[in-house]
Amino acid sequence: MSAGAKVIVYSQPFCGYCTAAKRLLDRKGIAYTEIDVMLEPERREEMIERTGRQTVPQIFFGERHIGGFDELNALDKSGGLEKMLAAESRAP
Repeated sequence: MSAGAKVIVYSQPFCGYCTAAKRLLDRKGIAYTEIDVMLEPERREEMIERTGRQTVPQIFFGERHIGGFDELNALDKSGGLEKMLAAESRAP
């Protein structure tokens, strides 16, 4: 993944879907920045403004909003995640 395509995961403790999303990213070797919206409540507002959603996790690849765990998992299962990563690795 190119340096410009930073992965961000908005999450909170005790969230099974957040844990599952982070495990999937870890398994794929995808580095990410985790934003804990319980520790930083102002970041929850930022997340809601960016996504229109109030639930976690919310995952971004660069400026592209992937969605939550279900969307990330579906993207992975369809091969779309690999294609996206391959495209990012070819980006300048």
